[in-house]
Amino acid sequence: MKKKEKTAFEESPGNVFADLGLKDADSLLMRAQLGSKILGILEERGLKKQKEVQQVLDIGQPEVSQLTNARFHRFSEARLMSFLNKLDQKVTVKVAQRKKGEALQEVVLA
Repeated sequence: MKKKEKTAFEESPGNVFADLGLKDADSLLMRAQLGSKILGILEERGLKKQKEVQQVLDIGQPEVSQLTNARFHRFSEARLMSFLNKLDQKVTVKVAQRKKGEALQEVVLA
C-alpha cells in the first residue's frame, strides 16, 4: 500500500487576489465585497430580471450583465457604492491608523 503524501499548503492572509499576486489586490477585494453585497440585496428583493435591475440601479443592460456575472473589476469602488445607495443602503467610509499586519483596506458589511 502506498503512503499518503501530505499536501503542502500555505494559509492565506485573507485576500485571494493578493495570494494570486495581482497588483491591485486590495482594490479588487473591496470591489468583490461590495459587489457581493449588491447581488445579495438584489436577490433578497427578488430582482432577478435584468430590466428590473436596470431600472433600480439606472444602468444599461451591458452593465447589469457585468454586475450579475460578478465582473466587479469593471466598476470603480465609488460606482459600486453608488449602486448600494440606490438600493437604499448607507455607506460609511472610516479612515484609521493601520496596525502592523493589517490590510490597507477593509470592508465591514452590516
